[in-house]
Amino acid sequence: MTNEISKFEIAYNDPKLYFIYKDIKAIKNIKILELGVRKGISTSLFLKLCEENNGKLISVDVEDCGHLYKNNRWNFIHTRDDNFEKIDNEILKMGGLDVVYIDSFHEPLHIKKIFYHYYKLLKKGGLIFIDDICWLPYAKFSHRESSGMYEANYQTFKKLLEIKFTNKEKLNLEFSFDNSGTAKMTKKSDLELNEPKKIKKVLSLKNILLTFYSKLVNRS
Repeated sequence: MTNEISKFEIAYNDPKLYFIYKDIKAIKNIKILELGVRKGISTSLFLKLCEENNGKLISVDVEDCGHLYKNNRWNFIHTRDDNFEKIDNEILKMGGLDVVYIDSFHEPLHIKKIFYHYYKLLKKGGLIFIDDICWLPYAKFSHRESSGMYEANYQTFKKLLEIKFTNKEKLNLEFSFDNSGTAKMTKKSDLELNEPKKIKKVLSLKNILLTFYSKLVNRS
């Protein structure tokens, strides 16, 4: 029990996880899907909410994290997050989803794949949170400088914007840029999502001249 309390305190005081907690703490009979467990910090937060709100939590990880907690509100599945048949069966038994937390394999196309799949099982008004969308901590001269993490987070951020761009009326999109960042998608419609498309800027002579001028100023 002490271990659970300490992990919950860590989670509650983490700005990234509090960004999630404040929006889901009042959901009654909450049903949560967590993709990615690791040390179980976010898991402790979700389990606390399940205890308070008569909820259930499914957690998925390729590492065997089933030993972390003993809780009858928790169903740990030792598998990949795209083992859809196995995970979907458990979600249907639970009665659908109110919340999905994506913190597993941080690669834009993979995130897009699992986002589109689990979005279908999310109730209208439900929330999907995506971890690691901020590249600022990994920029050159930043405290966690990393070209790989910079690119992965930046491309994930762009991919989420592309999803929003082609589904403007079907979902809302918000961002928190605390630490490595978190995105929040709110499902507004049960209609099937459109595929994302690259966002192209409008070209005009004025924009071309402004771009050219900006480059000249930055060089001087």
